Amino acid sequence: MSGLHIKRVALTGLRASALLASVLAGFGAFVLFLQFGDADGLDTLDVVRALLILISTLWLAWGAVQALIGLTTRPKPPAIDRDRPITGRCVILMPVYNEDPLATFARVAAMDASLAATAEAEAFHFAILSDTRNEAIARREEALFAHLVTERAGLGRFFYRRRTLNTGKKAGNIEDFISRSGAAYDYALILDADSLMEGETIVEMVRRMQAEPRLGLLQTLPRVINARSRFGRAMQFSASFFSPVFARGLAMMQGEAGPFWGHNAMVRVRAFAESCGLPELSGRPPFGGHIMSHDYVEAALLARAGWIVRLDDDLGGSYEEGPENIVDHAKRDRRWCQGNLQHARVIGAPGLRAWSRFVFAQGIMAYIAPLFWLGFILASIAAPLVAPPPDYFPEPYWPFPYFPPSGASKAIGLAIGIFGLLFLPKILIAARASLSGQTRGFGGPFIAFASTLAELVFSSLTAPILLLFATRSVIQVLLGRDGGWPTNNRGDGRLTLAESFAASHWIVTIGLLGLAATWAFAPGLLLWLLPVGVPMILAPLILGWSSRDSNSMLMAVPTEYAPAPVMLAQERIFERWSAQFAPPAAAGAPAPAPVPEVAHA
Repeated sequence: MSGLHIKRVALTGLRASALLASVLAGFGAFVLFLQFGDADGLDTLDVVRALLILISTLWLAWGAVQALIGLTTRPKPPAIDRDRPITGRCVILMPVYNEDPLATFARVAAMDASLAATAEAEAFHFAILSDTRNEAIARREEALFAHLVTERAGLGRFFYRRRTLNTGKKAGNIEDFISRSGAAYDYALILDADSLMEGETIVEMVRRMQAEPRLGLLQTLPRVINARSRFGRAMQFSASFFSPVFARGLAMMQGEAGPFWGHNAMVRVRAFAESCGLPELSGRPPFGGHIMSHDYVEAALLARAGWIVRLDDDLGGSYEEGPENIVDHAKRDRRWCQGNLQHARVIGAPGLRAWSRFVFAQGIMAYIAPLFWLGFILASIAAPLVAPPPDYFPEPYWPFPYFPPSGASKAIGLAIGIFGLLFLPKILIAARASLSGQTRGFGGPFIAFASTLAELVFSSLTAPILLLFATRSVIQVLLGRDGGWPTNNRGDGRLTLAESFAASHWIVTIGLLGLAATWAFAPGLLLWLLPVGVPMILAPLILGWSSRDSNSMLMAVPTEYAPAPVMLAQERIFERWSAQFAPPAAAGAPAPAPVPEVAHA
């Protein structure tokens, strides 16, 4: 039996075991809930609620199993010859859309400086691919690009192109560059406007692509940096402390049909050009038109063509920034929701690998899962209205009443199991990090464990709010509403109380009505639903509070204690350029002076 065949058998066994464990957990919750409902006689609503619990628990268990796989394995770099010189040429693509040019071009300059510290800088070019619609921002892009070329002596290595029409959004932007200029390059590193990567990491990625001719796409695990708000720092801590373990589990299960998250990933240009032409789906958005979540589709198309798509979770030096408040997060998540639900039109495409179809199904499930939880809550509130009245004298002529046994122990056991699936993986990650010494970069074992508890409390507080934002997104898509491609809000994300209330007043209403209905129809559930309903009622306060800057030592990450060299370089360049370039002209102010002609790809 060949080594490749053994790997495939082992991968199939791992996937089957993970799925079986998740199904068993869901089935266990289903049976336990039926036993709880049977205490006073089963009815149709009990069975419906049990099915909703089965689906929801299966989904939670799938995430927990992924974490357990990540906890029991270790990432290790592939064995390659790192003394071998780079023979191919790589272009670093940064698509931008109405972004702050100062921050974007400072990142490009910092990455170029980081590459210059290696011995392979001449193998890399940069291309800024602008889809900016705002003319003032576009003029500023051109001015800063000219400054970038001059400061970095980058003539012939830096290119800037602004499209007249932003057809296909980011995917169309990259496709346009590949079709026009891709033949000049062997590899392309695809970034977002907030991406930042160490030069050594970029060089190592090219080495790995050279060492494996079948490798079509190499994905890194980006760490969130530069977060300031309470919400942003919670996401940053989660991405640095928990995500590597979950990503390790994902890498183990994905094998050679891994993920593509649309940025901080390198592609083999020939493979991408041959395999990743995206169709325009028939009909109107949200389910028709251009494919929004193109990254998962492109990964599936590469795998279909026989190319390896791999997540190398051992690679460091890969960074991105995230939203600073829940509202901006919800706006971005709305776009992802539409893109993932749109995959229902793609999941049946001919020739796709079974695992790729399963990944599409996972993405769809990730967004419709809140509907199952919400359905369970609503069904539980309504259950007393349709339940038959208790019969304390089921036996004719029997003089003593019969009291059915309490199902409280079953309900408590079910609740413990569900909360365990949510919390236990993170507690285990903190325990392993403490034992292995990985907590040094997070303030030490005590601070790291306290940060874990703080993150669990914070996520529990914000989960009901995020659940309703996600539910609204799904309903909007199902009703045919196109969310479009809104501009990402970067920088200061502080929300006033008025802004918070405007964004969440409907959540407050739902929380008040939900608790009132529970009090009226199912008072026994009120205590259980307070952790869900109270955060909804307090949503404006939570949104505003979580958007404020945090100075706490909790949820600190290694890049706060010891920023990466490329982060320091980007900060220095940004500060220097900020002093050189005035902010954009206000409305009615004179237009800026003409800028030098820029190079185009």
